[in-house]
Amino acid sequence: MSFGRLITAMVTPFNADLQIDWDVTGTLIDKLIEEQKSDSLVVCGTTGESPTLNDEEKEALFRFAVERAAGRCKIIAGTGSNDTAHSIHLTAAAERAGADGVLLVVPYYNKPNQEGLYRHFKAIAESTTLPVMLYNVPGRTVVSLTSETTLRLAQLPNVVATKECASVEQVTEIVAGAPEGFYVYSGEDAMTLPALSVGAFGIVSVASHVVGARMKDMIHAHLNGRPAEAASLNGKLYPVFKGLFNCPHPVPNPVAVKTALAVQGFPVGGVRLPLAEATEAEAEFVRKLLDGPSFRRHS
Repeated sequence: MSFGRLITAMVTPFNADLQIDWDVTGTLIDKLIEEQKSDSLVVCGTTGESPTLNDEEKEALFRFAVERAAGRCKIIAGTGSNDTAHSIHLTAAAERAGADGVLLVVPYYNKPNQEGLYRHFKAIAESTTLPVMLYNVPGRTVVSLTSETTLRLAQLPNVVATKECASVEQVTEIVAGAPEGFYVYSGEDAMTLPALSVGAFGIVSVASHVVGARMKDMIHAHLNGRPAEAASLNGKLYPVFKGLFNCPHPVPNPVAVKTALAVQGFPVGGVRLPLAEATEAEAEFVRKLLDGPSFRRHS
């Protein structure tokens, strides 16, 4: 199954005590669907600060998102971890909550080999009826899911997609060998258009919190045979794609995007330790980024 072309990996709004702010979470879900044109939302992914959310919070967020979305978009629950049994437990919770699918990140820190990765994902997929999206992000996990292992997993009936952050070359290899009905998504905003050009289906995005509608325009321009328009939109959006991860130097996600939402008049609270909030210099960079002439004309 497809989760649509534009998927937003949603931040988790916090109040002043760094507890989940449910009112803001609901309003953010509405905003991402109605204003930013998200087809699906990932809840409790890395952008949602999953490492510092406990299981009770995750399960509550799964239920809340499903209820608030009310069928207007699909809800993908981030249930992956570096513990197969724990991932199965969270996946069962997501299924009970009515999620439309799960996102399973490559196990981090314990550095399994490709056979271990295959067995990990296979065990979780076989524990659920939900559609599974794999998530390969070697910059965070150290270990990378190879094209060969991804395509092996794609043979499982409910492994339907992958979020790929390794390279355009790997996207190309997976697209070339994928069975019908298996969808490849870019996991890097700046690589959206290049990935689409080699056959990716869509993007799991962070920048779509603030430029989702324009990203949808870019995707549609590409799909409808208007490459010059797509390239022009990509050029205008590129500073935002890069700036939300380098403001003006690398910052951990979701620090910059939470700052960007606040700059736009939609505060979603701070971040939990060990992440630290944006410095004044970083916040000023984000303000200038979102006040740039091309952003003002096209947001």
